[in-house]
Amino acid sequence: MEYPDAVIAKAKRMAKLAERVEAGEPWREVSAELGITISGEQVAKLRAKYELGGKSWEALLDGRYGHDVKAHSALRAWLYERKSQDASLRASQLVKEIIEKFDVELSIGHINHLLRKQGLTAAPGRPAKAVESRDEADAREEETASEENAGLFFHGGSQASPGGQRDD
Repeated sequence: MEYPDAVIAKAKRMAKLAERVEAGEPWREVSAELGITISGEQVAKLRAKYELGGKSWEALLDGRYGHDVKAHSALRAWLYERKSQDASLRASQLVKEIIEKFDVELSIGHINHLLRKQGLTAAPGRPAKAVESRDEADAREEETASEENAGLFFHGGSQASPGGQRDD
């Protein structure tokens, strides 16, 4: 497995710490000099791990590095581009599209986290309702006005008598 330079450098500093503490130097001074924040209990575990690994810095490589990354770079690039193209998209819709396109399931929270890091999140709250066009608004007003004026032509137009009969 290939490790980043920073992970390798940290393992080498930890190995130096273990060697110098074993030689009798105080761990607090050595850790401060090497820029390592570590407790006395952790020093004991570090030394044991170092000795079991054949006194090699490779034994001290961070074991967490290299875990699978669901949101790989191609997926993130697609996600950022997709959200840039359509700002009205919500994470729930993006979850569905990612499953279809990449066969990877991410949580809504993780998608929002990725978008937030890029400054692509929408304002909090529900999305605004779609704005109706001017023609649609005028047509709706005409329809409402004609219903309101129905009583002018038909006396008691929309009111029925208690017996179900109109009292005209």
